[in-house]
Amino acid sequence: MQLTLNDVLFDGRFDDLHKPWTKLFRRDIFRYRDGLSPSERSELGYERLRVVNDEIDNVEDLVTTTDQLISLHEWLGVVDGTLTTLATIHYNLFLGSLLHLDPRRTVDLIPFTRLWRYGTVLITELDYGNNAAELETTATYQPETDTFVLHTPSRGAQKFMPNTGPAGGPKSGLVAARLTVRDRDCGVFLFLVPLRDEHGPLPGIRVRPLSQTPGSAVDHAITSFDRVVLPRAALLVGDHADLTAEGAFHSTLGSRRRRFLRSIQRVTTGKLCLSAGALAGARACLTVAVRYAHRRHTFAPASRSGVPVFAYRCHQTRLLGAVASAYAATFLLREATRSCAGADATESADAEVAEVLVAAAKGWITWRARDIVIECRERCGAQGLLSSNRIVDLLTPIESTITAEGDNLVIWTKAGADMLIGRGYSPPPAPAVRTGALTDCALLLDLLVRHELYCLQYARSRLGRSSADPMERWNHAVNPALDLVGAYATRRAAQAFLAAADRVDDTTTRSLLAQVFQLFVLQHLAPCAGLLLAEGHLTAEAVRDLSPAVDRVSAALAPHALTLVEAFGIPDAILQAPIATDGYDAAYDDPAGPWRPAPAG
Repeated sequence: MQLTLNDVLFDGRFDDLHKPWTKLFRRDIFRYRDGLSPSERSELGYERLRVVNDEIDNVEDLVTTTDQLISLHEWLGVVDGTLTTLATIHYNLFLGSLLHLDPRRTVDLIPFTRLWRYGTVLITELDYGNNAAELETTATYQPETDTFVLHTPSRGAQKFMPNTGPAGGPKSGLVAARLTVRDRDCGVFLFLVPLRDEHGPLPGIRVRPLSQTPGSAVDHAITSFDRVVLPRAALLVGDHADLTAEGAFHSTLGSRRRRFLRSIQRVTTGKLCLSAGALAGARACLTVAVRYAHRRHTFAPASRSGVPVFAYRCHQTRLLGAVASAYAATFLLREATRSCAGADATESADAEVAEVLVAAAKGWITWRARDIVIECRERCGAQGLLSSNRIVDLLTPIESTITAEGDNLVIWTKAGADMLIGRGYSPPPAPAVRTGALTDCALLLDLLVRHELYCLQYARSRLGRSSADPMERWNHAVNPALDLVGAYATRRAAQAFLAAADRVDDTTTRSLLAQVFQLFVLQHLAPCAGLLLAEGHLTAEAVRDLSPAVDRVSAALAPHALTLVEAFGIPDAILQAPIATDGYDAAYDDPAGPWRPAPAG
């Protein structure tokens, strides 16, 4: 069977894994709506989620099958940023954590799998975000009543921006709180807490809406607890801890930090969900921008009829460069998803490798997605500023993915520290010395490997600098470590790209993918060309040829630009942007306009 570009991008699973979502999201309920207030858009997001939920055959299977959950987010991210956020929280963070931490299935899941109650998660506090293991909210065990008292002890301990507002109806939350047993701090665990019913917040729970987030309509709020009494069943400890009725706490994990990380392990899958949603939005924007660039005409030298703006090389290189990034990001997402799905033991070596790869991929993909969308917005001019053309409305949700499930810079900092000590990372072997043209895909990959190895060597040398202050010692190495993570993610994306292309038998498709790969790598070599030259891996002639090579590859790819974005498989009924679909004439026509002849008679 010959593989198409669509087959390559979606691992040959478009029909069984993705096509059902494309059919669902064609429905009228998911169509773009102009002029809604923030509260109306928020309610619409929850209404849409219920429609999605009704179409899922088995919610538990969706939540526990990584590739199915990721595929859903690859289409949510095209449709509605608010809906994407709500789905990520309910399916991945809430239900995913609940299924993991309640192995005996003592909690009745039906209200949540049928969305009679929405599930949210309350971990971050005003003073504790990426350092959430130190959070202050307490759940104190009362052995005489076999209950817990959930309490917010300070202003800084208020839960920051969970979607606990009035939209969406009754809600429950997984609340991260410090378990205290007989004055002993046992660490942070999740507690299942009913938050609100159809009348509002339940007694002892205070919810205050936050200000609006432009481009998103999630009902974010500040939430606090005033001595809320919880039953024993509220404590979710999984299979690694136990609390007896007499108040004896036991755990197989000696470290409180490890207990906390075990409780929130769905954050890793969440990084993939957010990456998928951001990438989906970027691919949609590329489809809009590339199509519009072929429809919009402008002047041309020595031409009376004009040409499409895409005829200009400056337009081609920017949009095609963004397309190449989107292809590479897609292949990296597939690789990270496989790695995460295959790492079954939480603290195994495979799990450590998956954790580093997913962290690197999340930052790399979401940052690339933002760059792509901004480029597309500019290439569409004033049309790109209209919400109806989708691009600006897809930008803010991507911005939120850069912050959620761990701020990109912070998770890259941790990944960099892990890589420097060899946790979850083994350096690639140094390539054999080879020469060749900048069209040699193997050579281009070798150059990325060389750059990664240089980044590793330099970061380790900086970490090795002596200093009496541990913070200062780390500060010597932190920026080089971030460079290492970026180089690693780029190399893994390139390897995944070539591996996918190698599975293609059709010579035309394979040649096209090779050119897209060349453009992707050439763009990433430019910033590190000086280092590669200094280390003897690039000649001065090759460095001078980088920019001309980008132009040459772009010129070769230009006739195939529409084909490349059509491979994203986004139906017009989901894309909806007038400037990129047959809705353009209808959107701007005026039946009563003066250009229309007056009716006869």
